[in-house]
Amino acid sequence: MDHGRVARTVLDAVGGADNINAAAHCATRLRLVLADETKVDKDTLDNDPDIKGTFAAGGMFQIIVGPGDVNIVYEKLTGMGVREVSKDEAKTVAAQKQNPVSRFIKTIADIFVPVLPALIAGGLMMSLNNILVAPGLFGPKPIIELAPWVTDYATMINLISSAVFAFLPVFIGFSAVKRFGGNPYLGGAMGAAMVSGDLVNAYAQVTVEAAGEMPYWHVFGLDVAQVGYQGQVIPVLVVAWILAVIEKWLHKNLKGTTDFLLTPLFTMLVTGFLAFVIVGPAMRIVASGITDGILWLYTNGGIFGGLIFGLLYSPIVVTGLHQSFPAIELPLIADVAATGGSFIFPIASMANIAQGAAALAIFMKVKDAKFKGLAGASSASALFGITEPAIFGVNLRLRWPFFCGMAGAGVASALVALFDVRSQSLGAAGVIGFVAIIPKDIPMFLVCAAISFATAFAATWLYGSSRGKASLDAFNKGAGAAIVDAAEEGFTASEASAAGGSASVGGTATAVATKPKAPAMIPGTVTEIHSPLRGRVIPLEKVPDPGFASGAVGKGVAVEPTEGIVVAPENGTVAMAFETGHAIGLKLDSGVELLVHIGIDTVNMEGKGFQVHVKKGDVVTAGAPLISFDLKAIAAAGYSSITPVLVTNHRRFGAVDSVASGSVAPGAKLLKVSAKPE
Repeated sequence: MDHGRVARTVLDAVGGADNINAAAHCATRLRLVLADETKVDKDTLDNDPDIKGTFAAGGMFQIIVGPGDVNIVYEKLTGMGVREVSKDEAKTVAAQKQNPVSRFIKTIADIFVPVLPALIAGGLMMSLNNILVAPGLFGPKPIIELAPWVTDYATMINLISSAVFAFLPVFIGFSAVKRFGGNPYLGGAMGAAMVSGDLVNAYAQVTVEAAGEMPYWHVFGLDVAQVGYQGQVIPVLVVAWILAVIEKWLHKNLKGTTDFLLTPLFTMLVTGFLAFVIVGPAMRIVASGITDGILWLYTNGGIFGGLIFGLLYSPIVVTGLHQSFPAIELPLIADVAATGGSFIFPIASMANIAQGAAALAIFMKVKDAKFKGLAGASSASALFGITEPAIFGVNLRLRWPFFCGMAGAGVASALVALFDVRSQSLGAAGVIGFVAIIPKDIPMFLVCAAISFATAFAATWLYGSSRGKASLDAFNKGAGAAIVDAAEEGFTASEASAAGGSASVGGTATAVATKPKAPAMIPGTVTEIHSPLRGRVIPLEKVPDPGFASGAVGKGVAVEPTEGIVVAPENGTVAMAFETGHAIGLKLDSGVELLVHIGIDTVNMEGKGFQVHVKKGDVVTAGAPLISFDLKAIAAAGYSSITPVLVTNHRRFGAVDSVASGSVAPGAKLLKVSAKPE
């Protein structure tokens, strides 16, 4: 490769040095923060034989050059007047480039994506429970009365599903503090405190207050209600951010044993008092203000009020403030004869159906198997009344489906207001929500539901076929999913291979195809890969990281180590060795490219507890020590030690299968790689 020529090509194609606000690189990619991405000549870059692909993600324009070459090209670029920064600084500059809404949405998505499996499971189980207990669905009586033997099953399902949402602050506290750079276990502990059984359950707050039985703390001259935060989002997000800020400040200013002992203590103590004395009560005031405003808007705005409420309902769900709506609904339902019933439930149903329809359109459009499965399950959950998986896992990740869903909800909700559709009870706000509607309004409810679905689905489909096509293509090509989900890790071994040539395939694909086949790629060949470490085998889909679990980075398996040493599983060459020690890439003599990633997010440990024994380019033999690591240090830092062992060039093979279960030792059979047929 003529590195100087490539650097000059890149510089000219992106609009010159003046268009580059910051530049950095990782293992295989140039990361450029551009002032104006419309100036980029992608055709020139994509047709260059030495550039393996381009894509935009996280506010950065990224160019895949390849391991061993990217650092040299980067040096040439910085010698041409390009501003040199670290990878983290580039991320900071890129984030600043994004508008506040984009930054907020990305932050929310980053927090909720790890929580999605629990939300999906809880949502689908809650939908199943609603079917079992809802009267009028299959007749005047619910299934549990028609078949009493089902009652205990329904009760158990309800217990499990409700727990996910009742204890949502625990999950959010863990995930949010991790996102904000603090110890996630402290975040989980704070979330648990906010839903403690010693507090009045948030769902019972209205009843307890009406009865005059609310207990109070008398602290700092204030009367603080002892109320929990079940199902709430905003309070715990603010608390998580405060906790992370306090913890990081203490880590910076305390050292050694003092830091180890006092930082967790003062972090929890200060954050706890702030949570219950200031943040929580403030959020309750905010929630009360929002609900009162919505009530006024709908009462006085007519069809316009319905339109606005419908448009805003899903964004309100994002904040978690919809949990306060029962305070309005219950009085309306309690005196149906006087009030006419609740207007909130029908509009909530329109919004949920619309978000489900948008997710269904994505399900039908996208080809990436992991994302397709998520979209399908999330759509079903939303249509039956639980939208968090669809909103956070699908629609907000692409952004525009979320807005298409808002549009569908707005149109349908305007009709709900026009025809004054009301509910007489609470229930599942979705397609089966008709059982809660006043009987005379059921036909119009179903019409509005159909309009909500059709509008949101059509809008998502049409936008996805035009302006949204680029974002879908990233997932459809497989490269997008791999790049977007794994970008924060800073390394994917041989990313161009792992992504099947990247988001935009350059001219190197033809050249690669003409090379002699490696032994593992000869048709009919089955290659065994042995374990590089000792531990317990875990299926890849159970790895607590969506980028690895999806198989987007590579196919393989994971090992939860019981010994802190990684050895070479086969003979080969070190393709990439990081100073941080958290990952190593190998090119085996067989042609298999292997990534061993020690722990999840352990790159943030900056090498503490890791010792690298090899360097890039070293030839290693099976059993040779590669990296030593301290399991206790990883646990103390709050990270999982689960180690994905991935074939990153899996698309060049017919199949990659796990052949191990239970415990494995170094040298034991772990994976089977089958060549493609002729």
